[in-house]
Amino acid sequence: MQEPLVVHRETHISAPPSAVFALLTDPEKILRWMGTEAQVEPQPGGLYLVNVTGARFARGSFREVVPVHRLAYSFGWDGSEIVPPGSSLVEIDLIEKSGGTLLRLTHTGLPNAEQCAGHAEGWEHYIGRLAECAAGRDPGPDQWAGRV
Repeated sequence: MQEPLVVHRETHISAPPSAVFALLTDPEKILRWMGTEAQVEPQPGGLYLVNVTGARFARGSFREVVPVHRLAYSFGWDGSEIVPPGSSLVEIDLIEKSGGTLLRLTHTGLPNAEQCAGHAEGWEHYIGRLAECAAGRDPGPDQWAGRV
């Protein structure tokens, strides 16, 4: 049974966990698949700040960093009263599988079903772009550029 107000995403990525982890934690590599600006300090208490579409900053702080295996960070949007910075939690596990990595993402702490649906759509979009990039392909221009 699906838990209420939780976003779950799982996908297989044709790249080793170390390559996927780098795409999630290196600001220059993040920009290959998501965002126009990124400042991340992947250590407990470190900043997570990404201008996701060029129109809106996601902000939070890292809670857990286990190199090449797991990330957990608080998450929210600058200027939002509904999902303010740091008000939700994103957890990403990278599990080595034959031929690549199983990425499991869980996003909790969202306030309502509408926000869950919107964030689920966003994660689906960006995890797809991440998978393309990790597999050595160009995900192309982000169709969500400028989206608020």
